[in-house]
Amino acid sequence: MEATQTPVAGDNARRISQHEAVKAKFERDAQARIARESTQAPGSEEKAVAAKLRERAAHEVVESESELQRARGATRLSQFVDYGFYLIYGLIGLEIVLEFLAARQSSGFKQFLDTVTTPFLAPFKGLMADPSVGSMQLMLSYVAALVVYALLHMAVNGLLRLFAEKKAAI
Repeated sequence: MEATQTPVAGDNARRISQHEAVKAKFERDAQARIARESTQAPGSEEKAVAAKLRERAAHEVVESESELQRARGATRLSQFVDYGFYLIYGLIGLEIVLEFLAARQSSGFKQFLDTVTTPFLAPFKGLMADPSVGSMQLMLSYVAALVVYALLHMAVNGLLRLFAEKKAAI
């Protein structure tokens, strides 16, 4: 686990604390109104205003709760997306290192790794000339694949943040 929070997790924590503050304020206001009403008999206009205020506060609490649920779902999905991309980064990085160190193609592990990474690396094979010295080869096309997948990862997380963020009324 990372020591620092992701922007989505930080936003989620902020929303939770705001939600708890709204709930606490709602409870304090309700208790204060009950205390006020028990000591005085308000008119019908005051009762209507109080009812409208209670209704608005309850609606805000329900809205905040649904926003928190949506943010939690987006955060969880973001964690799965991160894990998937980290697996891809690790596999491609391992492929780059083994190619650079001239690993034997007949090795069972190398064949397995080639099979697993082929769907991710096939679009990039032959994209650039891969320099080599003796049997060692630097797979620049695989490095380009890492960069493209990192950009794709950032784009997907940005999209998930859009769903987790509260929409402001304009």
